[in-house]
Amino acid sequence: MVHLLLAVIYLSFISLGLPDSLLGSAWPSMYPSLQVPVSYAGIISMIIAAGTVVSSLQSDRLTKKLGAGKVTALSVAMTAVSLFGFSISSSFWMLCLWAVPYGLGAGSVDAALNNYVALHYASRHMSWLHCMWGVGASAGPYIMGYALSGDGSWNMGYRCIALLQAALTAILFLSLPLWKSSTVPGAAEETQPSRGKSLSLKEILSIPGAKSVMAAFFCYCAVESTTGLWASSYLTLHRGLDAETAAGYAALFYIGITGGRAVSGFLTLKLNDRQMIRLGQSIIALGILLLFLPFGKEVCLAGLILIGLGCAPIYPCIIHSTPSLFGPEKSQAVIGVQMASAYVGSCIMPPIFGLIANHISIALFPVYLAMILILMIFMYGKLLREAAN
Repeated sequence: MVHLLLAVIYLSFISLGLPDSLLGSAWPSMYPSLQVPVSYAGIISMIIAAGTVVSSLQSDRLTKKLGAGKVTALSVAMTAVSLFGFSISSSFWMLCLWAVPYGLGAGSVDAALNNYVALHYASRHMSWLHCMWGVGASAGPYIMGYALSGDGSWNMGYRCIALLQAALTAILFLSLPLWKSSTVPGAAEETQPSRGKSLSLKEILSIPGAKSVMAAFFCYCAVESTTGLWASSYLTLHRGLDAETAAGYAALFYIGITGGRAVSGFLTLKLNDRQMIRLGQSIIALGILLLFLPFGKEVCLAGLILIGLGCAPIYPCIIHSTPSLFGPEKSQAVIGVQMASAYVGSCIMPPIFGLIANHISIALFPVYLAMILILMIFMYGKLLREAAN
C-alpha cells in the first residue's frame, strides 16, 4: 500500500508540471483569436501567480484541517475545472476569470505535496519527484502542439490536459485511505506532525530562520526563472547567435535541471541535503563564470548546462530539509511561505532584469545572476546558523 501511494505521488508531480508550460506554448495561437496584444499573457500569468501565493500562505491552515490527501485531491480537482474553463473560453476576460481558481489550486497542492514528501520520504524521492515535474512540464507543450496540428485549436489542448487532471483527481480521491498511514518503509526518520492550530504569517516569520529560508528560496527561483527567460535573448543580442540556435541552447538549461534531479536522487544516498545545496550553488557559480569568459559559443553552452545542473538539487533539498530545520509540526507552515516567496521571486526578478537589459545592457545578464547567487549563498548560511541556535 505504501508503494502504491508513492506511485500516486509520482503521478501527481507529473500532473503538477503538465499545465505549467501550456500558456507559453499556446499563447502564439491564443492571442490572435482573442484579439488582444501579445503582452497580455503577462496579465494571465500574474493572476495565476497571485492566486498561487495566496493559497501557499493558507496551506498550513488547510492541511491541518483536511489532511494532505484531501488538499491534494481537491486542489487537483480545482485545477482540472479551471483548465476546462480555459478550454471553453472565447474571450480574454474569461481566461482571467478562470486563472483565479487555477492559481489557488496550484499553490495548495504544491505546498501540501512537498511537505508530505519531506516528512515521509527520503531525500532521493524529493529529487526524483521534482524530476517528474520536469517530465510533466516538458510533455505539456507536446500535447498542445499535437492539439494545434491539423485543424485543432488551443482550446482542445487545454481540454486534453483538463481530462488528464480529472482522471488524476479520481485516482487521488480513491487513494485517500492510503494517506492516513504515517509509517513508510525506507523513509527518512520523522515525527508525526501536530494537527494543532495553524500559524499566522506573523507567527511564521517570528520563527528563527524563517525569513532567511524565504530569502534563499526567493533567490533560487529568481536565478532559475531569470535564466530560463533571458538566456536565449542574451545569446542572441550579446553573443551574436542566431535566434534558432540560441533557443536550442536555452532549452538545454531545462534539460540540465531535469537530468540533474534524476542524478541528484542517487547522490543523496551519499550526501546530505546541506551538502547537496552547497554543491548546487558551487556548480551554478562555475556556470555563471563561464558566461563571463569571452570565448566561443561552446563555453556559453557549457555555462547554461552547468547552471541547470546546479539548480537541480537546490529546490528539492531545501524543501526536504525543512522538517529537520524547523520541526515537523512547523514544516507545513514554513514550506507554505517558502512556496509563496518562490513564486514572488519568479514573478518580479525576471522583469527587473528586463528593465536593466532595456535601459542599460543585456550584457549584464551574468552579473545579475551572480549577485542573486551571492545573496542566496549568504542567506542559506544565515539560515543554518539560526537553525543551529
